[in-house]
Amino acid sequence: MTNNFDFLVGTWNTTQRKTKPFDGDDTWESSDGTMVNYSLFDGAANVDEVDLPGFGFRGISLRVQDPVTQDWSIYWVNSRDGKLALPPVVGRFDEHGVGEFFSDEELQGKQIRVRYRWSGIAEKTARWEQAFSFDGGETWETNWEADFTRS
Repeated sequence: MTNNFDFLVGTWNTTQRKTKPFDGDDTWESSDGTMVNYSLFDGAANVDEVDLPGFGFRGISLRVQDPVTQDWSIYWVNSRDGKLALPPVVGRFDEHGVGEFFSDEELQGKQIRVRYRWSGIAEKTARWEQAFSFDGGETWETNWEADFTRS
């Protein structure tokens, strides 16, 4: 079993930016925050809590690796509504260390494809992005970016 999220264990400072997807407004809001990540199941799972005071909420991510397929499922919940976002995004890391995770969801009454991407992973830095697609993944609009620096 490959423990692709081992890099994330520990305490991080984060700067995050988000925008409303597909509303025609290119206004981004940002928040600095912190994240603490813990490894579980000998690296086959992990959980983190991110505190984003500028956005007015905290969030929890739970990542679990399927021991057969080696795919990761990533679940999200935030303190604003306390609801687990379903379905999870599911995927894996490629040979270059970039992780891509996808789900099919509904937004504003329309079907969308969701992508999480982890990249730029190094000892003290990492980057995460969320993007949406209304055309099945032909084109993507990034609506959330997070840069992490180890504390």
